[in-house]
Parts: sequence; C-alpha cells; structure tokens
Amino acid sequence: MSIVIDTPQAVQRALARRFKSRRLARNLSQQGLAQRAGVSWGSLKRFEQKGLIALDSLLRLALILDCLNDFDTVGVEEDPDYESRSLDEILATPKVRQKGRLK
Repeated sequence: MSIVIDTPQAVQRALARRFKSRRLARNLSQQGLAQRAGVSWGSLKRFEQKGLIALDSLLRLALILDCLNDFDTVGVEEDPDYESRSLDEILATPKVRQKGRLK
C-alpha cells in the first residue's frame, strides 16, 4: 500500500495542465479540440481551468490527443512478484470478491 500525498483536486488540476500542454503542442485551439472530440467548448474550458470534466468527455479528449491508452493502467493492482510466481502459486491465490457487502 502506498501513501497518497496529492488530493483529488490537485490530481485534477495536474491532469488538466497536462492535457492543455498536449493541446498546445499540437497547435490546437480549445474550440478546435472540442469540436474534434465531440465535447462542448464550455466543458473543455471548465476542464482546463478547474479540472472538472465528465469521464466520457475526458476519454474523448484523450483519444484526439493520442493518450487514450494511458488509461489502461488506472486502477490496476500492482503485483511486483507476479512474474516470479509459479503457476501453482498463481492458481492458489484467493479469488477477488466481485460484489461488495454494504449497500
């Protein structure tokens, strides 16, 4: 388990800055990127200023800015010993719950 230093708001702002940098590096205006991604201009402005955006809009922007695959590792649990484990050890690993208990 790792210690989280950043707040969700800090991560949002940093992500927005990175997306804005990618947009500018590709010489795209806000309106041009919004139109290509099928996202409203207001949503893109709000994202770049405050870091607030709907997930589907964020993924559309990522597709146009060629960083959609970066989301493949979000939420993936790391197992540093995975490659050094035998097949028997992997199969003996307890199954992960598919449902939560609390409503």
